[in-house]
Amino acid sequence: MITLSKPCWADLAILGGKPAFTTPLNVGTPNVGDRRALYARLDDMLDRRWLSNDGQYVRELEHRIQGFLGVKHCMAVCNATVALEIAVRAAGLSGEVILPSFTFIATAHAVEWQGLTPVFCDVDPTTHCLDPRAVESAISPRTSGIIGVHTWGRPCAIDALTRIADERGLTLLFDAAHAFGCSHGQTMIGNFGLAEVFSFHATKLLNTFEGGAVATNDDALAAKIRLMRNFGFAGYDNVVSPGTNGKMNEASAAMGLTNLESIDEFIEANRRNYHAYERYLRDLPAFHMLPYDEVERSNFQYEIVELNDSALDLTRDQLIKILHAENVLARRYFFPGCHRMEPYRTRFPGAAALLPNTEQVASRVVALPTGAAVSEVDVETVCGILRTVVDNQRILCRRLSGATWPRSKE
Repeated sequence: MITLSKPCWADLAILGGKPAFTTPLNVGTPNVGDRRALYARLDDMLDRRWLSNDGQYVRELEHRIQGFLGVKHCMAVCNATVALEIAVRAAGLSGEVILPSFTFIATAHAVEWQGLTPVFCDVDPTTHCLDPRAVESAISPRTSGIIGVHTWGRPCAIDALTRIADERGLTLLFDAAHAFGCSHGQTMIGNFGLAEVFSFHATKLLNTFEGGAVATNDDALAAKIRLMRNFGFAGYDNVVSPGTNGKMNEASAAMGLTNLESIDEFIEANRRNYHAYERYLRDLPAFHMLPYDEVERSNFQYEIVELNDSALDLTRDQLIKILHAENVLARRYFFPGCHRMEPYRTRFPGAAALLPNTEQVASRVVALPTGAAVSEVDVETVCGILRTVVDNQRILCRRLSGATWPRSKE
């Protein structure tokens, strides 16, 4: 058993005590690499006065990512939502597209925005990723594609989904927003399906302030995407197809290049925190921490615990409230599921009955703070709070429900 310093239950901030952290401890505090290297790139950008439109740093970032992933093509864009929309359109999807409901709303909106119908599919309760058996059951004559999501950076069932797509003549895309720097079968994520989409949002492992990219080994698809992200221009004053403005700017690319140079440090900090959480929480049956497969490359960017209802009287939301009072801004990710958000909630009122695993996972998941800005001491403090909560949950349940009684009897 791990021995942790932990507060007395009466000193918890939710009961009027002093918060454990004076400043908020966030999930996804932005990673920042070498500032001097970033400033040098920004100064150079300003001196050259080339701020956008396929500049030097965008092209360099694309080339560097191609090498990092071992993929033929990388197209940098302004954000991952636009990247998804462009990928869906370039892939020629139509009718219905199968995807998980347990994902960020942008995955569904990218399909909806293209005039297509998202078909929400249940997840595997162990991995939190698309369940291939549920995917097969969801296929209809109108289905044109599947979008798998590498939730928490853990690769989804790539091999099974690839087999289904090949057998049924469907297009397979992957939302890899969480999975930059991860691998499957020793091949880097970015090389699977027709294309994979990455997010470089500020909270991701690799951030470009805001941004995203589409990775593919398909030459024809890459050519389409390059046209689409720049209004359909194929040379000066030569528009050859419909397009949008999805370009990444040079400042974002400069940030991306700078952070790519420090990515090993970011991953190592995440790995350290993952092992600390795992070590401190492993003997608490109230929490199940999702494991990483360390045979593969992982970014360790998301430290996810699933609550065990049989060992915890508090609800997930009560636990989040307790942690937030301590300035530990843990999050209930992807709650309540895309199927319970508009316009999908109104359009598919019976979806919840078809998504029992999604409903369960969405009600139990907690994401804990990690990243280069979070130290192992911070992790120990967070786990000390969690242990105090578990050890005193009956008292806390009564207190949080408004019950009062003489303190001496507790």
